[in-house]
Amino acid sequence: MRGRFREVVTQLTEDDRRIVVVLGDVSTYQFNNYNSKFPGHFYNMGICENTLISLSAGLAAQGYMPFVHTIAPFLTDRCIEQIKLDMCYNEFGGNIVTCGASFDYAWDGATHHTFIDLATLRLIPHTEVIQPGSEDEVAAMLATQYANGKTTYFRLSDNPHTIKTDTRFGKGTVMKDVGASVTVMTAGPILPNVIDACEELDVNVAYFHTLKPIDTELIERFRDTSILVVHDAFGLREAINEVPGLWTEYYGLPDAFSSCYGNVHEVRQNIGLDPAGIRRAVVKFKESRS
Repeated sequence: MRGRFREVVTQLTEDDRRIVVVLGDVSTYQFNNYNSKFPGHFYNMGICENTLISLSAGLAAQGYMPFVHTIAPFLTDRCIEQIKLDMCYNEFGGNIVTCGASFDYAWDGATHHTFIDLATLRLIPHTEVIQPGSEDEVAAMLATQYANGKTTYFRLSDNPHTIKTDTRFGKGTVMKDVGASVTVMTAGPILPNVIDACEELDVNVAYFHTLKPIDTELIERFRDTSILVVHDAFGLREAINEVPGLWTEYYGLPDAFSSCYGNVHEVRQNIGLDPAGIRRAVVKFKESRS
């Protein structure tokens, strides 16, 4: 996704010289040509994430359109005060673009795991929250949402899926509707695991890439079903539950830090978010609702 991010921002800067890219010593190699092509529009601030956000707020105050980018836990968990006050309280437009979603940096351990960013940033006024699952979603929503006047969070992953979805901002996708009494809802790159898990089960499947604003019309379509939210982070279920009178259950992360090292697929298997683990959870949920 980072390569597509660079491509889209390069194309956008051709026509919009308000754009400035601010990095935190991550993905710098991706932007070598960008720096040469657009001098004065690129800054690598090093590992000082709070300063990245405050600098971006200053750029926005002067009429620029910042794209601030580094690893997710350090740019969101560590900088929540700067995002809330420097960017959102002042109603500045800008883009927070992270890599290392959920367990993408599993080999570095719990310090590099990200699972509360979607939930916390959704709660701050003046934000939009996007978790693209595919490169097509990244390209479409960067192009339409980068200059929307909001502080927009793009949560990129190094493990995108290639499944065709509705790439319009704020729109979910019905992946499977068999008129079942149970609906599984998910978001982001974990979609292939959910589809594999539910392929032979009598359940509906709905998918989201935009968590704020969530597609309430799609959710309402399945109001009369029992909804199981399957996700490798927190925030999706909370967004779905904002639809009044809805009942959902969550299957995803345990109330514990993961001690599993390796890659994202090994962590998912360890915590039961591989296709087999998800299938067991869906079957158990169906039985409990029958």
